[in-house]
Amino acid sequence: MTREEKQQLVGELSEKLASTDYFYVTDASGLTVAEINDFRRLCFESGLEYRVVKNTLISKALESLETDYTEFSEKVLKGFSGIIFSPEIGNAPAKVIKDYHKKSSKEKPELKGASIDSDVFIGSENLDMLSKLKSKDELLGEVIGLLQSPAKNVISALQSGGQTISGLLKALEEKSAEN
Repeated sequence: MTREEKQQLVGELSEKLASTDYFYVTDASGLTVAEINDFRRLCFESGLEYRVVKNTLISKALESLETDYTEFSEKVLKGFSGIIFSPEIGNAPAKVIKDYHKKSSKEKPELKGASIDSDVFIGSENLDMLSKLKSKDELLGEVIGLLQSPAKNVISALQSGGQTISGLLKALEEKSAEN
């Protein structure tokens, strides 16, 4: 690879990292080409992109970002590295890695590190926690559900009493008697 090609690749990686809020770095050493292709296919089917890139190129691309990834570069970028880019969902790469582990009964690819909204997670021990993270849409759904709950209680009380004031009073009286 020529110097110009490397610079172009670092530029592409920098743009990709800057525009992607969620990326995971994995170690897939020891997997065959067919196994890596299976993992890449699983990523693609989940709407993710998986690329194998040299550590020095990843490090240079991270240096161009506003966030300080020094510790990430020092601890994570060693050995065989692949990057999983997730455009929308922070826990999707972790779920794909865990699914691949179940499917292949191998411990590779192993999570080396992840960046979720510029927060850094280093080490494979974070995989379970990262897979349980809720997406923005899931959190919004929970908040909306919590906000709708009191209104649903009043509506159901109105409907249960035949939509009359006496029915509402009776329902409220019963509720206060329970408490």
